[in-house]
Amino acid sequence: MAIPVPQPFYDFGGIINAVMDPLLIFGLGPFPRMELAGAALATVLAWAGGSLGVLFLLYKRQLAAFCWPGREMVRHWRALLVIGLPAAGANMMTPLAMAALTAMVARFGPTAVAAYGVGSRLESLSTMVVLALSMSLPPFISQNMGAGQYERVREAYRTVVRFVLGWQGFLYLLLLALAFPISWVFGKDPKVAELIRLFIFIVPLGYGLQGVVILTNSSFNAIHQPAKALSMSVIRFFVAAVPLAYLGGWLWGLPGFFGGVVLANLITATVAYRWFTRETA
Repeated sequence: MAIPVPQPFYDFGGIINAVMDPLLIFGLGPFPRMELAGAALATVLAWAGGSLGVLFLLYKRQLAAFCWPGREMVRHWRALLVIGLPAAGANMMTPLAMAALTAMVARFGPTAVAAYGVGSRLESLSTMVVLALSMSLPPFISQNMGAGQYERVREAYRTVVRFVLGWQGFLYLLLLALAFPISWVFGKDPKVAELIRLFIFIVPLGYGLQGVVILTNSSFNAIHQPAKALSMSVIRFFVAAVPLAYLGGWLWGLPGFFGGVVLANLITATVAYRWFTRETA
């Protein structure tokens, strides 16, 4: 039976962040004015407070205990790290690649960087459903893989892939329809607004393909093959995205850069889909 969790624990970290941000950024009351450093400190405090709140809740409900680790616990840690370390490495690829891509965009000037920053925020909003599915698909795949229901694993994966491609295609059309209002809201400078529209016209074409890679990575983790998920992240970012974006930018400027990102998603999505279906055949 599920144990009900008090609603405040869901938002504990967010509440701390919302309270501490203005206090530390603007220096309200007895707090020093720290500006950007204050925002960073507020985030650290929020994560720390949220973590302590969760640990307290688990301990209170007897779902966790504090003790010295024995041989059995070390064995369990080792089994978790076999999956966790490669998965953590795959997650580290994203900020590293984003840093490299942002540095490449900087060659086109500050307006391009501003537009790329807005586009990155749009990407975060547009891929929320994909990220939700990447958390809900692995338990289903793991359970059926353990039960030997391989056809259900393949069908679930193919169904989710089809849905993501369709959903992201719909979102692309929606972004196209809203391209001008979005650019006017976030781009006060006409040049920035123009480049935001350029981003919207090209890059979201690859969001469905990017979703296929994300879902494949989580599915590889679900069948206890995290090294393949890490390999897919390396291929996506540093074998495909960074080189193709650089080449496209060098040949055709910023439109070529954006096109290179989309082409990289197409290549890696194709590789990811074929790789996972072959592994579960």
